[in-house]
Amino acid sequence: MYSLYSAMEQEIFYRTEPRAEDAERVFKLAEATGFFNQEETQIARELVEERLARGDSSGYFFVFAEIEGQLAGYSCYGPIPATRSSFDLYWIVVHPEFQRRGLGRKILLQTEKLIAAAGGRRIYVDTSTRPQYLPTRAFYQGCGYRLEAELEDFYTPGDGKAIFCKVLG
Repeated sequence: MYSLYSAMEQEIFYRTEPRAEDAERVFKLAEATGFFNQEETQIARELVEERLARGDSSGYFFVFAEIEGQLAGYSCYGPIPATRSSFDLYWIVVHPEFQRRGLGRKILLQTEKLIAAAGGRRIYVDTSTRPQYLPTRAFYQGCGYRLEAELEDFYTPGDGKAIFCKVLG
């Protein structure tokens, strides 16, 4: 699908408005990582569909990163209801060919800028405590997120939830 070395030399095009084809594109992207189960990849698709149907009132916002017209990664975030300036980062997914190459950090930086511009001061991220997610947890810590809590057996027995937070500004 991608030629890593030639594509990473190309310009990254960012956009924030989803298109109809993005529902399937994010589903396939999440699936390609091998990290998410079928239910989770379906949720990724549904969030795009919800945004397309309801716009800003859906509470879901996106950053899409495209290289040579291909979806290389994306994030989904939104304000946390009943808070004044806290946001959740629901998803950040990078195609396996672009992982560990800096694209995730670039998408996260774009996302943080948009959250700050929307008045956000705190960003919360939830992820699994399974060993498979050790690089994910290291990624967040390397980007300035602090582990706030771990909840044992949250997702399923043996699979806890790690909650990270970053204070902006």
